[in-house]
Amino acid sequence: MNPLIKKFKEYGTIPKKIEEELIKSIRSKTKQKGEFFLKSGQIVSSLFLIETGLVRSYYIKDDREINSWFGFENVILGAVYPLFYSQPATENIQFLETSTYHYISSEDLNNLYNKYQEMNTIGRKMAEEYCVILEQRISSLQTESAEQRYNSLLTFQPGAIQRISLGHIASYLGISQETLSRIRRK
Repeated sequence: MNPLIKKFKEYGTIPKKIEEELIKSIRSKTKQKGEFFLKSGQIVSSLFLIETGLVRSYYIKDDREINSWFGFENVILGAVYPLFYSQPATENIQFLETSTYHYISSEDLNNLYNKYQEMNTIGRKMAEEYCVILEQRISSLQTESAEQRYNSLLTFQPGAIQRISLGHIASYLGISQETLSRIRRK
């Protein structure tokens, strides 16, 4: 079964008729390390799931890259502005490893939402989950120490340290590499 369809099924029931339409709408690609899913200013309105690999999302501020999230296997991802509003992305999404992913265009997804209540419910549940993740990230940045944020990353993504450069992790945590090194020594 396609990994994206399998993930959708975690949010609700998908009758055979809908699954057949999803199969026709979902595409798959493999990108090499360093390639981009999208760059700031582009409109790539697709929801995607990584089967194997890893991505990062980052912004550029004062010629500095600021990592906002990492996308691991079996998580639904996308850039909000292009996906929901057909507006240019404000972020960059770059592959940190050679990655195979499966994606569906927002147009196809919206057609399925409009046509099938089951898909509309799945979309709502995904959006709710995304809101919770954003709320947790905001709370973490506002209320936790750098060490607590680092430990949370290790708890929720134990393989992150082996797969992501320390520079990217420091940027994600909002600290310098030197501070990250001190935290890691503890």
